[in-house]
Amino acid sequence: GLSAAPRPAVALGFAGLIPFVGLALLAHMAPIDVALRAQYSLSVYGAVILGFMGGCRWGFAASGMGEGAGWWPLSVSVAPALLAAAALIIGDVEALWILALGLVALFAADISLTRAGGAPAWWPALRLPLTVVATASLVAGALA
Repeated sequence: GLSAAPRPAVALGFAGLIPFVGLALLAHMAPIDVALRAQYSLSVYGAVILGFMGGCRWGFAASGMGEGAGWWPLSVSVAPALLAAAALIIGDVEALWILALGLVALFAADISLTRAGGAPAWWPALRLPLTVVATASLVAGALA
């Protein structure tokens, strides 16, 4: 479970939710000019985090976990950054929906990766609450 995850990973992971939650709240509660900026900032932050999560997969593969640094594991690790860039290019509220779907899809892929020995056993336990809150924040921002 989550208690098996390294404390720094837990602390930093949960701290990384602060911009998600704060920007989603601003998108709902602030005057329209600030709310629109919050939506945009939420999409940028979400894109950065989605790309970062793909980078984690790259690190697992490069360290020799699972199938190691082969074509498939490294290609899959690059896909989140490409999706994040596409979301930002598309822009507007659609970007938030795309990023939310990307985080959920990546979480599902990470469960599979962990089962195949390609990520630490504690990885899904950490990813689950982080993915839920980040995705909920992106959806909330999209609905603002």
